Amino acid sequence: MIEIRGIHESDKDTWAPLFRAYGVFYRTEFTPEIVDAVFDKLVSDSAEIDGLVAVDDGKVVGFALYRPLYDTFTASTSWFLDDLYVDPSMRGKGAATALIEAVSEIARANGGGSVRWFTEESNETAQRIYNKVATRKPWFTYEKES
Repeated sequence: MIEIRGIHESDKDTWAPLFRAYGVFYRTEFTPEIVDAVFDKLVSDSAEIDGLVAVDDGKVVGFALYRPLYDTFTASTSWFLDDLYVDPSMRGKGAATALIEAVSEIARANGGGSVRWFTEESNETAQRIYNKVATRKPWFTYEKES
């Protein structure tokens, strides 16, 4: 059975390979420095970003990284799901849905608001799950390097 819980310092050895695999999926190579910096931020008391892990039989098999985000449309807090990844061997067992629901529960417990995220247009596997648990919005994403 999949358990969802906060990320712990002792999770680094099983979380890091999943995080690197997530980067590979999006054609990005995370350097050891990036992996360390992200993990350090996740296990710190920083309010910038937080993380949950999906655990099966004592092993981390997935993660969700999320953060509060001020919503100017409602003048309140909403939430952004930055990263979601489940080990391919564990897909189809409910881990991704459980992680999304856990982030949503955290949002409810901390004043509500929406939980938002995006994925690549070609990521049809994830979209099948997302279409079941959320409403797809008609927004385009733009990015400009500074």
